[in-house]
Amino acid sequence: MTAGFKSNSFNFEPMDTSKYILVTGGAGFIGSHTVVELIENGYTPIIVDDFRNSEESAIKGIEKITASSVTLRRVDVCDLAKLGEVFKEFNFEGVIHFAAYKAVGESVQKPLAYYRNNILGLVNCLELAIKYKVKNFVFSSSCTIYGEPKNAKIVTEESDIQPANSPYGNTKQIGEEIINDVIKSGANIKILNLRYFNPVGAHSSALIGEMPIGKPNNLLPVVTQTAIGKMEKITVYGNDYDTIDGTCLRDYIHVVDVANAHVSGVKWLQEQKNSLVENINIGTGKGTSVLEIIHTFEEVSGEKLKWEFGPRREGDVVEIFADVSKSKRLLNWEAKKTVKDAVISAWKWELKIKND
Repeated sequence: MTAGFKSNSFNFEPMDTSKYILVTGGAGFIGSHTVVELIENGYTPIIVDDFRNSEESAIKGIEKITASSVTLRRVDVCDLAKLGEVFKEFNFEGVIHFAAYKAVGESVQKPLAYYRNNILGLVNCLELAIKYKVKNFVFSSSCTIYGEPKNAKIVTEESDIQPANSPYGNTKQIGEEIINDVIKSGANIKILNLRYFNPVGAHSSALIGEMPIGKPNNLLPVVTQTAIGKMEKITVYGNDYDTIDGTCLRDYIHVVDVANAHVSGVKWLQEQKNSLVENINIGTGKGTSVLEIIHTFEEVSGEKLKWEFGPRREGDVVEIFADVSKSKRLLNWEAKKTVKDAVISAWKWELKIKND
C-alpha cells in the first residue's frame, strides 16, 4: 500500500478521519488546487492518481501550501479491484471525480482512449460509491456538454444540450446521462455535476499550477511557454469567427475559484437529505477572446509574444460563457478572481518552473 508523502519541513496536524473526501485525479491541475481548498476547509482529502496526466511534484506543492501531510494511493480509476481497496480502506464522506482525459483536440485523434478512460473511470467510481454507501458525489463535468450554443452564447443549466463537438465533450454528455440513470434507478446517492468553463491560472504561492504533459493543449500554458522559450510561437486557430475580434471567446475562470466551487458543492450536498442530481455552471459569466488573453499577458508581463493566425481547429466552439446565477443561489458561490489575476499567477508559475 502506498504511503502518503511526508515532509520534514512542517509539524503536521493529525487528519480528521470523519471528513474523508476521495479526490480522483487529485494531483492534476484542478484536482491539486481543490485538495488545497479542501484541507483549508477542514476536510481530509485522499488522493487517487496514477500520474499518467500529472506530476508528483504537485503533492509536495500541496503539502508546502497547507503544511499538511497528503495521503496518496497510486491507483488507476479504471482498475475496479484496486480502486475498491481504497473505498474499503477509508470511510468516505464524499467523492470528487476529476480523473479523466481532457484535451479536445487529442480526443478527436484518440476517441477510443477517451471513451475507455473517461466512461469506465466514472462507472467504477459510481459503482463503488453506491456499494460503500458514500452519499455525496461531485462529478467534474464541462461546458463542452452544451456543444455549439444556438441563438444565445450565454448558457444556463436549462440550455439545450447540442451534439458534442468532440469525443471529449461526448464523454461528459454520456457521463451525465449515466448519472441521471443511476438516480432514476433509486440509488441512495446525491450527485452534483459541476459544468465548469475554462479553468486557468495557478495558486498564488506558485507551488502548484498547470503542468501539461508534452505539448500543452490549453491556451494559457501555450502563452506562458512561448514567452519562456519552450515553444516557438502561438498559433491562433481562426481569425474569421463572428466575434469581437474574429477569434474564439471563452469564459476563463481562475482555477482557485473552481477549486472553491467544489468545496461549496460538497458542503451543499452534505446539507441535502434525499437522493438527487443537480447541474451547476461554474464560470465568471464573461467572455474573453484568444487575442485578449494574448494582449493581457503582454501587458502584465512586459514580454512580447510571437504569434500567428492559423486555420480553424476541428472541435472548437466559437463562443460560450456561463449564466452563473444558479451557482450563486444554490451554492452561495461566485468567482472572485479576474482573468488578469489568472494570467499573472500563470506567469509566476511558469517562472517558478524555469527557476527550479
